[in-house]
Amino acid sequence: MAAAHRIKGKFRELRARGEAALIPFIVAGDPDMDTTRRLVLELEARGADLIELGVPFSDPMADGPANQRALARGLGAGASLAAILSMVSELRAQTQIPLILFGYYNPIFHYGCERLCADAARAGFDGILTVDLPPEESGELKRPARANGLDLIYLLAPTTPLDRSRAIARSASGFLYYVSVTGVTGARAHLDTDLGAHMRELRSVTDLPIGVGFGISTPEQAAEVATMADAVVVGSAISLLIEAHAKSGDVPQAVGGLVGAMKDAMKLARRVERAPAAENSDG
Repeated sequence: MAAAHRIKGKFRELRARGEAALIPFIVAGDPDMDTTRRLVLELEARGADLIELGVPFSDPMADGPANQRALARGLGAGASLAAILSMVSELRAQTQIPLILFGYYNPIFHYGCERLCADAARAGFDGILTVDLPPEESGELKRPARANGLDLIYLLAPTTPLDRSRAIARSASGFLYYVSVTGVTGARAHLDTDLGAHMRELRSVTDLPIGVGFGISTPEQAAEVATMADAVVVGSAISLLIEAHAKSGDVPQAVGGLVGAMKDAMKLARRVERAPAAENSDG
């Protein structure tokens, strides 16, 4: 069984420290399964709070070029669901970081929802995020996920009406993943200028932590989002680094450097944000 409420516990711990969560996304098997195993441990050492492990899939409609290539490399390395579950089962002897199985519904459907949820919980996963499975159609996955103690994490978009956001939040657990752009994954030069307003609006309909992803690629962007959201999700920038360093063999060090810089920037931004309030309370 998955450890009870490992995701909830992590967010509670971070809230007590006044920090936002940093959630890197990596594709399992990119560039090989052994590197993925080492990456998980390195990311945790560099400040990652939760990790999304992507399941390679041949038709990733929500992903841009960087993640598409990463998913293709994972497929080439043989990163099947069975191989990913086996790797996580071994990793659990070395880490208790919350792990989220992130992917498209097709591989999950073919594996079998009941079987997957039981196997994922047994291996040590804490949650599942299925990109292309809306809440209205997720009953077949939701029932066994709940029965096995797995959080089901759903996506929200800038175009999601508030009433629908409220309904999705009622079905979700763990946290909500807010897609910051109307488009596919990929590093972007600028963030949505309305992000703060969207976060305030969402907080009016849910108490769940809200993570923001799609387009965050620099420590400066991660810091900015950390002042508005409960979590920062970073994927494409990591996929690009893995691609650039795969042949030189220093993938964990390269990716760890970016993640460490992001976490440091996020902590500093939160401290600066709290400082004026602290000064006023002393006066």
